[in-house]
Amino acid sequence: MPGLLLPFTRAVTYTRWLHLLVGAVVPLACAMAYPGLTGLSPDEWALIPLLPLPLVLTAALVPSVRRAEGLQARLMLFPGPHARVRTAGEPPVSAVSSASWTDRARTGAWLVLRLEAGLALALVTDALLTFALSLAGAAAGDPGLADPLLRVSGAGWVYALLVPVPVLVLVMVAAGAGALLARAARRLLGPSVKERLAVLEQRTEQLLERNDIARELHDTLGHALTLAVVQAGAARAAGDPEFTDRALEAIEEAGRAALEDLERVLLVLRETGRPAGARPGLGEAGLLLDSARSSGARVDAEVTGPLEHLPGPVSREAYRMLQEALTNVLRHAGPVQVAVRIAVHEARLRLEVRNPLPVETLVAGRGRGSGLRGIRERAALLGGEARAGQDGGQWLLHVDLPLR
Repeated sequence: MPGLLLPFTRAVTYTRWLHLLVGAVVPLACAMAYPGLTGLSPDEWALIPLLPLPLVLTAALVPSVRRAEGLQARLMLFPGPHARVRTAGEPPVSAVSSASWTDRARTGAWLVLRLEAGLALALVTDALLTFALSLAGAAAGDPGLADPLLRVSGAGWVYALLVPVPVLVLVMVAAGAGALLARAARRLLGPSVKERLAVLEQRTEQLLERNDIARELHDTLGHALTLAVVQAGAARAAGDPEFTDRALEAIEEAGRAALEDLERVLLVLRETGRPAGARPGLGEAGLLLDSARSSGARVDAEVTGPLEHLPGPVSREAYRMLQEALTNVLRHAGPVQVAVRIAVHEARLRLEVRNPLPVETLVAGRGRGSGLRGIRERAALLGGEARAGQDGGQWLLHVDLPLR
């Protein structure tokens, strides 16, 4: 029983009803011009639904009509955010203009359906409400108060008990017609294949952007914190005031650079429309090497080829890969001898970072951390590859990236 009464208590039942009745305005307005609304023959009644078809089909060719119908359907045919019973997610109809002839054809079919269904429901509404008035008139002793399709004979108070019946039937008919119209809206006004692909591409771009931001935070903050930990540990072990001053200066520089990178990432997340600032490129690799040296690592660097002519994406991602590689060295091997080779040759960029490993690390094995996974993902996105593993008692990271 509660399920049967649910349509009577839902606001969407009446907004759908109104939406259908508004659709009946066009054929009724055309009928007022011809053939009229009184004294019609059956043939003339059959002509009324057909008269406005050329008009609505022509309107469907206008791209913005689809957008207008989609907005109306979202507002009137589906429960709003404060409804007790609502559809999950966004309303399943698009609110964009027609972009193809298929969209125009679907819009035309929707307009015809809305027009014809609205006219039919308007006639049913008129008939049932007139019948309810006739029953009320019979209960009051005047059965001729209205002129329904179904005649009421006699008079008496008992007819008052029947007055709610046509009203209840009307609400049920309106609820059913509204539900069918909402289902049709999903098919005819729903997003096209092109729109669904566009939404999927947008979601994919958002996921890639989130992954990129996660890698940025991991690389930047991980590098700064690793440097800070290594420098603090070395300063405490050395017990030399001069070395402690240099360590504190290196920690300060690493923290300042990390804060600048963090601010760039936060600007992107806030979407303020302001430029997020230029990310560092491989041309600034000297800063990373100096930072590693200040942490006690003995860095032997060899750079060949014009780094300043690298494409922007390749340069920026290679910088992050080198940053992560040096961070891993300091984190897992400590201040050891590090050999860095950067070469630009034959439209390719090759980056190698080699360092000795402690015996316990050689036995345990490495290569499955999130940092190395991020390096591999960056390389794959650029069409290159990254390999990391043990090489004769040393740890070798090799990155090969195309420049096109």
